[in-house]
Amino acid sequence: MTLDLELYRPNVGVVLFHRDGRVWLGRRASTPGPHNWQFPQGGVDPGEDLETAARRELAEETGARSVTFLGRTDDWVAYDFPPGHGGAKRLGGWKGQKQVWFAFGFDGEDTEFDLFGHGPPEFDDWRWARLAEAAKMIVPFKKVAYERVVEVFGSFASERSS
Repeated sequence: MTLDLELYRPNVGVVLFHRDGRVWLGRRASTPGPHNWQFPQGGVDPGEDLETAARRELAEETGARSVTFLGRTDDWVAYDFPPGHGGAKRLGGWKGQKQVWFAFGFDGEDTEFDLFGHGPPEFDDWRWARLAEAAKMIVPFKKVAYERVVEVFGSFASERSS
């Protein structure tokens, strides 16, 4: 089945890899558990380059700027909003989101992370985790997208050289 990608909001997602191969996960602010941990992600501004959007979203949501490009997905990874999912994106007529995912290596120190540095925070806590854990911690309607990201970026989960 082919998706009509015009019905999906353009978005970017970021998997940030620690030198030891773990990934950064943020706990969504004001969202009850257990499926409230996710990677940074966000919308693409009109005319914005996708990598620029990924770097911007990462900096806005985490404070991280000391990063090195590792790779990206070749195609869009899409997911549907579940029935009854409210919010501005659904009200905007979007069926779901289509994302290009970026893998970045984190070159800084943990003190660089600032969840409250840019407007209302997306996350109220963060931690390093194993890449394979991510799909178990995300809301169920995003699970298939996360499984795809884990598959594509699995090679980056081994320890990076400093």
